[in-house]
Amino acid sequence: MTDSRAQSTYQVRLGWGAAALARLAEADIVVVVDAIGSPDELAAQAVGLAGRPTVFAGSLRNATATANAVFREQLDRGGRTAINLVLAGDDGEFAVEDYLAAGAIGDALSALGIDHSAPDVAVAAEGFRALTRALKHLLSASETGLRLSADGRRDEVRAAAELDAETEATRLA
Repeated sequence: MTDSRAQSTYQVRLGWGAAALARLAEADIVVVVDAIGSPDELAAQAVGLAGRPTVFAGSLRNATATANAVFREQLDRGGRTAINLVLAGDDGEFAVEDYLAAGAIGDALSALGIDHSAPDVAVAAEGFRALTRALKHLLSASETGLRLSADGRRDEVRAAAELDAETEATRLA
């Protein structure tokens, strides 16, 4: 029997950290989601996957642009394309800001018609929709936001909460 954690029956899947890169079913596209910070290490692992997926870096700042780029990539491939949303988290653990960013990307994918999503993605998207007006507060009150603010990096947290502030996707491979 296939491992249900692989979410292989769904087009859009979601998982946390390096473990998700190994556990989720192979995908044509991997979006490394990191709302605050740099996804460099996880992104390098995604780029190095055996299947050589197209890899994007996604956040709240470029959620719609990332979804549009994923959609264009699917069109270029000429068929249904598997997409893994892999959240950087805080050392691979749950981070509310990354979950909200994944929800924003999932919601934008759904609006484009890419909506055969794993329940994990659906919950993230619905959470994002319900909490969109509270993004600035939620990011600043998150564990990461509080830690960065205490380190004098409050402006970085505020900038991370700006939904769709960037109009270009970040393609890594």
